[in-house]
Amino acid sequence: MVVIQVQIGKNKIEDVSLDGRSRVNIITKQLRLRLGLPKPKPTPYNQRMANQITIKPMGLIRDLNIYVHGIPYIITSPIFQNSVVDFCYSMLWRPWLKDVKVALDWGSNIVTI
Repeated sequence: MVVIQVQIGKNKIEDVSLDGRSRVNIITKQLRLRLGLPKPKPTPYNQRMANQITIKPMGLIRDLNIYVHGIPYIITSPIFQNSVVDFCYSMLWRPWLKDVKVALDWGSNIVTI
């Protein structure tokens, strides 16, 4: 699986997974607390996860400033309980890939921004 480094504020997250199956940007509650991100706003939708379970996110953080390899981006991300997220990473971002037109070679794990 391809991982990248993302910076939020002064915090660097080394293991952000780029998953081609993910339909939403995801941040776990534990990571939100660790980064000191604001309390999320209510989420107006339920989310179907990769395992086909539909759940309500804990909330939504809008207009979050992030940096990927020094390039600034603004994203929106739902917050999920750690127990709901069925992978070992604290963040998972496919919509971001599409929004910024990232080229990703899945065979060689090379990411071009």
